[in-house]
Amino acid sequence: MAEENHQDRFTVVIVGGGSAGITVAAQLKRQRPNLSIAIIEPSTTHAYQPGWTLVGAGVMTLQETLRQEGGLVPSGVTWIRKRAAAFHPEEKAVELEDGSRIEYRRLVACPGIQLDWDKIEGLKETLGRNGVTSNYSREHCAYTWECIQGLDGGTALFTQPPMPIKCAGAPQKIAYLAADYWRREGRLYKTRVEFLLAGDVLFGVKYFVPSLQKMVDYYGIDLHYKENLIRVDGEKKEAVFQRVGSDETITRSFDMLHVTPPQSAPDFIKKSPLANAAGWIDVDPATLRHVKYDDIFALGDATSTSNAKTAAAVRSQAPIVVANLLASLDGRPQNASYDGYGACPLTVSYGKVVLAEFLYGGKPAPSFPYDQRKPSRFAWLLKTQGFPHLYWNLMLRGYDIKVPHKEVEQG
Repeated sequence: MAEENHQDRFTVVIVGGGSAGITVAAQLKRQRPNLSIAIIEPSTTHAYQPGWTLVGAGVMTLQETLRQEGGLVPSGVTWIRKRAAAFHPEEKAVELEDGSRIEYRRLVACPGIQLDWDKIEGLKETLGRNGVTSNYSREHCAYTWECIQGLDGGTALFTQPPMPIKCAGAPQKIAYLAADYWRREGRLYKTRVEFLLAGDVLFGVKYFVPSLQKMVDYYGIDLHYKENLIRVDGEKKEAVFQRVGSDETITRSFDMLHVTPPQSAPDFIKKSPLANAAGWIDVDPATLRHVKYDDIFALGDATSTSNAKTAAAVRSQAPIVVANLLASLDGRPQNASYDGYGACPLTVSYGKVVLAEFLYGGKPAPSFPYDQRKPSRFAWLLKTQGFPHLYWNLMLRGYDIKVPHKEVEQG
């Protein structure tokens, strides 16, 4: 439905038309077909972002990860093709960039995360050339594959900024895939591969770290902890890192540089009454309802919850938000509870994936009856075929995909 004809009041207004917004809208429509719903989303293209690692590794084309947003907005849902600019929770209204307002009875906020490219000096000027690339950019993930194919020896740097970021495993996934490609091509022996991360652990869930460390050792990747990329000179092919906790800087030369940008809540969220001190939408971690405003729910990457910011988390969060939102409309108790489930399929080679699934507190919670710390062909098929199908054909169409997961002892 075109935004020119939209009304200005809806039962449910959803800010953000990414995986979270479309999934919630579709599930609400399946359960309450007559519900008055609007999605506020300016973008006309919807991306399956988990596929961009595979684009960067030459396994998938960029086109396979993109669809028209208009074809995904559920039937009967009003699509307001404008940008949300501010929240007025006391007046139950969202202000748009043109100054107009959309009123709601219930609000679902899921605007996603902001990529802060500008926080790395010189990056925007050289991204997409001089061997500088990023799978976090729709425009440049295909260039990653060009860089990998074109590198015939030299130094390849892969970076990871301070947490939180979306898909925390993505910065290292592409390092493994690149190293595996160079190994197969007989170039790895003359290529120095370095992974530089601002944190002090390889992966936030320690249960999976030994498996990943084994792959790091197998490929001969040099790990540098507590190093944060702050500046890039593409012409000189130099990257400057700051040692976390000090003023010390280290300049490293490169032939290829894969950058994961710093990330934060969107600026309009940071400035809003919905945000906590750190800028994230302040929700109860179980019910996903705002801690101050009973008529506001949130999910996805912009929330204050401590789960991994992944599409798998959204798949688990959406039914919780839908159940509790409908209960609130009906005056029933809001009993649905989110356990912090997230998943990160860590591609450690072409054809093998370590499928990391975990709950709040980093508790491993596998869905399949095998030791998921071991690289698996089955998990590769899930990553490359199963999950994209699930995303486009089930999740975004409002089907609640219940894949039972069970917490295991960490040993």
